[in-house]
Amino acid sequence: MKKVRGIYLKNDSEIQVMREANRIVAKTLAAMAAEVAPGVPTLHFEEIAREFCKRFDVKPAFLGYHGFPFALCCSVNEIVVHGFPSDRRLASGDIVSFDMGVVYRGFYGDSALTVPVGDVAEETTDLLDVTRESLWQGIGAMAVGGYLSDVSRAVQKYVESRGYSVVKRFVGHGIGRSLHEKPEVPNFVAPGAKDTPLLPGMVLAIEPMVAAGDCDVEILADNWTAVTRDRSLSAHFEHSVALTQAGPVVLSDLAG
Repeated sequence: MKKVRGIYLKNDSEIQVMREANRIVAKTLAAMAAEVAPGVPTLHFEEIAREFCKRFDVKPAFLGYHGFPFALCCSVNEIVVHGFPSDRRLASGDIVSFDMGVVYRGFYGDSALTVPVGDVAEETTDLLDVTRESLWQGIGAMAVGGYLSDVSRAVQKYVESRGYSVVKRFVGHGIGRSLHEKPEVPNFVAPGAKDTPLLPGMVLAIEPMVAAGDCDVEILADNWTAVTRDRSLSAHFEHSVALTQAGPVVLSDLAG
């Protein structure tokens, strides 16, 4: 691993370790998604997260991170990120986001997805589709010789073209031996911001958070749970992606 402009670039062997870390995360998220149904308490998904960490002998990345009390971020409806699993039971028409990370052989994996509960409104399905596709638009903009703003612009342009809002308070990040490394990966282009060249060996956690209404958020009294200020629905998808000379490699995609 070498460091360029404060960014850790990973070699092939390190990327392979990160691929396994992210494969474990992806399997865990898939197991959670399969259990989503009306009436299920969100604490059930925390149990799945911990069970899979034991099964694969990995450390949950979020548990204890800056004091976060769970292995899983579980966010329902207007909760953007950092929701707590609880006794709350899912209801038909809800959406639930799972954000999960692990540490495997000293490297982090991190991924997220949003799942519909039972029968959801057509506009809710559209929000999920747009958020998921905005992630793939960002991934598709990763290329050696390009810039980080290419990724940010691709996400923002797609989301706003579909009439939704990019949440700007939270951003993606580099990932490797630390959960959050340089560079930050905004889902929008900030005018006048210093740009970052995209280099082979970068591994980025790209994670669009999209609101059906306004992009403003507020933090609840637990100092973690972030909700849309107007209480509109919010969706969240994330992949950890390595950049190679041949293009981006999605480490947390089970289909990859």
